Amino acid sequence: MKQKPIIIDLETKYTFRQFTDPKKLKISVLAIYDYATNQGITFLEEEINKAFSYFENASYVIGYNIKSFDLQVFQAYYPGNVENFAVFDILEDVREKVGRRLGLNDLLIATLNKRKTGHGLLAIEYYKNKEFDKLRSYCLDDVILTKEIFDYGVKNKKIYYLTPNGKAEITVDWERYLEGDNGKKSVSLTLPF
Repeated sequence: MKQKPIIIDLETKYTFRQFTDPKKLKISVLAIYDYATNQGITFLEEEINKAFSYFENASYVIGYNIKSFDLQVFQAYYPGNVENFAVFDILEDVREKVGRRLGLNDLLIATLNKRKTGHGLLAIEYYKNKEFDKLRSYCLDDVILTKEIFDYGVKNKKIYYLTPNGKAEITVDWERYLEGDNGKKSVSLTLPF
């Protein structure tokens, strides 16, 4: 059975220098790529409640470093428990296979010859300067790049990262997040009003 996951990324208003608790960092923008509609969409903080149904209807919530960051920040807004979502964190899978953390850019450069369009501190500047179109675009770009890495891994069963000796291969088994059953029942987790 074909799965309908979402890929997520979010940017915050504050950094860990200001708050150590992720729930206090506040979302400036959330971006989602929805495999059910094959579209990307963004939500500013005041629109976050419109994103709830995407999370609740997704077969998997996929992203890069989402378990320890994005979902923890999102929990401050979400009335349900983010632990109920079926989650695949690409960073966790890579760290398990390589033995250390790698940045998304490391994978993008080696695998796709692409790179992120900026960094999280730039997103905070966009927010402070009320450059919301740039903020939305930056976050959505990260989601699309994460999707491209994920799709490459699904199709080729491998991705790459750079080492001092050149490219190194990481064997991955990600097609199960697009095919098969995630073992979770669909449950509406928010109220309809």
